[in-house]
Amino acid sequence: MTKLIYRLLPFSKRLFLSVILLFVIFATCFLVFQYQREKAYKSDLLNMQLQNYNNRMYDFITSCKSLDTDSLQQYVVTHIIPDIRVTIITTQGKVIYDNIQPDVSKFENHRTRKEVQDALMYGSGYDINRISASIEGQEYFYSAHYYPSQQLIIRSALPYNVSLSKHLKADSEFVWFTLTISLMLVILFYRYTRKLGMSITRLQQFALRADRNEPIDISESFPKNELGEISQHIIKIYQRLHRAKEALYIEREKLISHLQTSHEGLGVFTRERKEILVNNLFTQYANTISDHNLTSTEEVFNIAELHPITDFLNRNDGNFSKEEKKLSLHVDKNGRSFSVECIIFQDHSFEISINDISQEEQQARLKRQLTQNIAHELKTPVSSIQGYLETILNTPNLPPATMQAFLERSYAQSNRLTVLLRDISVLTRMDEAPNLVEREQVNLSLMLKNMLNELTLALEEKHITVINKVPYGLIINGNSSLLYSIFRNLMDNAIAYAGTGVTVRINCFREDEKYYYFSFSDTGVGVPEEHLNRIFERFYRIDKGRSRKLGGTGLGLAIVKNAVLFHGGTIFAKNNPSGGLEFVFTLQKNKEE
Repeated sequence: MTKLIYRLLPFSKRLFLSVILLFVIFATCFLVFQYQREKAYKSDLLNMQLQNYNNRMYDFITSCKSLDTDSLQQYVVTHIIPDIRVTIITTQGKVIYDNIQPDVSKFENHRTRKEVQDALMYGSGYDINRISASIEGQEYFYSAHYYPSQQLIIRSALPYNVSLSKHLKADSEFVWFTLTISLMLVILFYRYTRKLGMSITRLQQFALRADRNEPIDISESFPKNELGEISQHIIKIYQRLHRAKEALYIEREKLISHLQTSHEGLGVFTRERKEILVNNLFTQYANTISDHNLTSTEEVFNIAELHPITDFLNRNDGNFSKEEKKLSLHVDKNGRSFSVECIIFQDHSFEISINDISQEEQQARLKRQLTQNIAHELKTPVSSIQGYLETILNTPNLPPATMQAFLERSYAQSNRLTVLLRDISVLTRMDEAPNLVEREQVNLSLMLKNMLNELTLALEEKHITVINKVPYGLIINGNSSLLYSIFRNLMDNAIAYAGTGVTVRINCFREDEKYYYFSFSDTGVGVPEEHLNRIFERFYRIDKGRSRKLGGTGLGLAIVKNAVLFHGGTIFAKNNPSGGLEFVFTLQKNKEE
């Protein structure tokens, strides 16, 4: 408990208490030492006084021709010291005289007494504060002297009473003087530790606020001492570092924003080829070039087409040249052309950029063909309907069966025209007013389950097996209709063109903080590589006659791509090495409007 209270005190008070505790311990030790020294000094003075009395007593005994009790008693009475007690002891410890107790037969042997033993060994000795055995309850200060010529020990003693205790006590003036000096030193210690503690406490508060990124008042003053000056310099250094940190943070945010909005795939890696910063396009382009889906960005160095970059990095590993090194590479894969560039920086970190150089050409071609394709696609069903109706109108005697067949064909072409106009409307709405499309939390797992149930008959007719590996409860913030269009059009495309007896796999193979990564693949006939980079174009058909026969509008995959783009993702198509077509795309988890 005491330790806890001590920790709760401010640092200045803890420092003061620590210094005072050390000072009190030192002062106490000094006082005890001085007291014992003074006591010993006064004991020696008293012992000298009693030894002097013993010597005079011995001179009297030597001058007497006969040693009798009466003579000794007379001497003691004549040479009086108040309350003195005189005892004469033989070298064997026998008491032969005592002025207080005349009957010496009652005394026990005194040879074991400390003062007697010291006198026999050193010539004199004394003992302080010992209770007398012959006088019950009385304490004495004993002083004995040994006289070899007479083989006697003369011992004198004074009662250890209040007066004698006061006589032996240390000088009170010295004690008061010591206490006064101690009090003055305590005041000085308090003032010194208070200033020192204030500096340390404020420096501690500054460190805590700096660690928590709290505002710091630079006008706060410190005591004018060395520690205060050091504290002021530390705060100024911190301010400069904080401003530099804020500037670096702003530049970092600019760089991240640039990377994420860049039209090329960018990846920055450490010397050990660990990811520092990678944008979404880099991941998408790397997956397009790779023969298998990459579960981590570091796997990009295992792509066969990018081995020249790996060799380039290996050659320059350990080369501490200050010049930046650069390698450019051109890759054609899955009907797309990519420009790959690697730059090694001075600290041996490096950047890899992947740019889809076929994208601009595709967009230009789409714009040139869009108007022509729309007119052509609209012209076909309108011409068919017009031809059938003209035949009916111009042939009055047309058989009912033939008329019914013409009407049915006209109705089928009108339905095809309706679907075509609906698809064009969807694409136009996504192109011109994407902000007006409503968003909500969509349970993608449940939506896929319902869609597959709707296609059960069509799947069974083509003997198609669907393997759905999308995790249960996967939620995306987006438009339910467009999300449905993505997977429904991909599934309709697989049913129409993949073939019979194939397997379709739907998988969410990766996720990070912003995106879900999907793969939609089949084991069908695939698509010739020269068509891969154009299958998302509007009205583009690989086999035009077969597509129209199957009722397609040529806009399904275009809707898929635009719906993916609307949800903040990208999509690419590639042929699997084992056969079949695979679509790899991303959907943003919670795209901001």
